[in-house]
Amino acid sequence: MARFHHSGTLAAIALGVASLCSAQSPSAPLQLGGPGQQTTLSLDALKGMHHVSVTATNGHTHAQETFAGVPVIELLEKVGAPEPSAVKGKALSDYIVATGSDNYHAVLSLAEVEPGFHPGDVIVADSLDGKPLDTKQGPLQLVVQQDERPARWVHNLVKLELKQAE
Repeated sequence: MARFHHSGTLAAIALGVASLCSAQSPSAPLQLGGPGQQTTLSLDALKGMHHVSVTATNGHTHAQETFAGVPVIELLEKVGAPEPSAVKGKALSDYIVATGSDNYHAVLSLAEVEPGFHPGDVIVADSLDGKPLDTKQGPLQLVVQQDERPARWVHNLVKLELKQAE
């Protein structure tokens, strides 16, 4: 009888893990959220958007790497972020929460993704050195060019949320 109980428990755990993995699959599209607005972009839609190239030093290998992707500010405009020239006043307290498929989170201020405030680019990358990101990094990765350490470089990025500080 105890053996059956353990088998049932293992089956329930396996089912729960499978559900969690499928709900946060790295191949899932990118969810964007803003004040009162939500949208989802497919990988194909992202590939069709304006891309920039960013060269940065890998904090782990110290190698120079070139990422290509969509500027975060352009993505956030789809959910109510002000245009870059309008990032001032109250908008300076807005912030972004980036989430990976493993539920890793990183936070940036809206000003950090606006080129007039921050010297480096902040992009949602879909390629590295001309090739699609590997399964460890992607299909999407947040890249913060001027960060000395890549702690905010969210691998397997699945969500960007624009929030307002109270």
